[in-house]
Order: sequence, then C-alpha cells, then structure tokens
Amino acid sequence: MADTIKGEYYYGMGRRKTAVARVRLYPNGDGSITVNGKSSRLYFGQRDAIASTMTAPLRLLDLGNEYTMTVRVLGGGTSGQAGAIRHAVARALVRVNPEWKSALRKAGYLTRDPRMKERKKPGLKRARKAPQYTKR
Repeated sequence: MADTIKGEYYYGMGRRKTAVARVRLYPNGDGSITVNGKSSRLYFGQRDAIASTMTAPLRLLDLGNEYTMTVRVLGGGTSGQAGAIRHAVARALVRVNPEWKSALRKAGYLTRDPRMKERKKPGLKRARKAPQYTKR
C-alpha cells in the first residue's frame, strides 16, 4: 500500500477546523518530525501541548521513534494544525497496520472533529453575542 517516492512511506491526510495536513510516515526512522520543511520545534515553538497532540497516536500504540514524519500543513492556527496532523498520523498508521484501527478509533483519533467556527449572524456583534440591551 505504500508509495515508493524517495523510499517507502505511508500517507495520511487529516483535517481540523480549516487546517489540512498531509503526513508521510517513513518506517525505520529516527522519530524526527519535519513540518513544512522545518523542525517541529522550530515551526510550533516550544509548546509541549502541541507536540504531544501531534504524536498522540504514536504514543497510544507504543511506537515511539520507529517512524520519521514529514508533514505539509496549511490553513488554520497552531491548535487546528496540530489536530489535523494527529488525524493524518492516525490515518497513516491504519495504512501501516489495519489491526490498529480499532484502538485508534476507540481513542477518537480517526474521527474528524466536525466543530467549525460559527458564522456571524446579521443584527449580532459576533455569531451569538447580541448588542447590549438598554431599557431607556
């Protein structure tokens, strides 16, 4: 199932809010994560919550540093991009071994998070915030 461009890899695409991530997992790797051509530490900064979100499917399956990950992500903010990467990594892992699907599904990593920003409504200041009521 893996493609053979620059070595064998497993592909997964994930989405969260308006972010879209495309992940390639290279087996027999060193655990490094490259996001848009930069190290994940450089791209996302020193925020540990984002790093743990991205690698959650790997930690669930105790895979640690078995794969090298390259990521192309666009749209959204840092949190949405991290969620999209997590979704893409989980999908790629299912291509690696279909038996992992039930564990990833149970943890909620294969389900696309449907929550999106709500549109602004006419007559309101934001999606739900109404103008201040004045009695007189």
